Amino acid sequence: MIVRQLEEIVGTESDVQAPTFASRRFLLRRDGVGFSFHDTPIHAGTETLIWYANHVEAVYCISGEGEIELIDPGKTHKIGPGFFYTLTGHERHLLRSEKGMRMICVFNPPLTGQEVHDKDGVYPLIEDEEESSEVPA
Repeated sequence: MIVRQLEEIVGTESDVQAPTFASRRFLLRRDGVGFSFHDTPIHAGTETLIWYANHVEAVYCISGEGEIELIDPGKTHKIGPGFFYTLTGHERHLLRSEKGMRMICVFNPPLTGQEVHDKDGVYPLIEDEEESSEVPA
C-alpha cells in the first residue's frame, strides 16, 4: 500500500514548478503501479502548449475554469469542475486558464519524475531513470 499526503509532496523534488503550472507527483514509475498520478494546479492567466507524443494523459478538473484547444482541427472545449478529457490520439493542444484550475492527471506510460516539457510541449520518453539524475525545474 502506498499512502501519501499533498503536504508531504509540496516543496520537495516531487513538486515540479513550471512557469504555467505545478505538478505534484504522487505516483511515478518507480512506484511500480503502471501509471503516474499528479495533482496539477494551472496558474491563472496562462497558456501552455502541450503535446504528449509519448504518453497518454487522462485529466479531471476539480476546480477553476479554462479551456483546451486542439491545435488540429482547432476545436476548443470549456473546462470546469467535473470536466474530464483523455487525448487518445496524442493531440497537440493549448491549455488556457484565466482564473486558475486544479487538475488531476494520470499518465501512461508512467512518468519517472525527470521529465520537463521541451519546446514543442513534449515530455521525452525516458527509458532508464538512471539516464538523468537532475531534478527537473
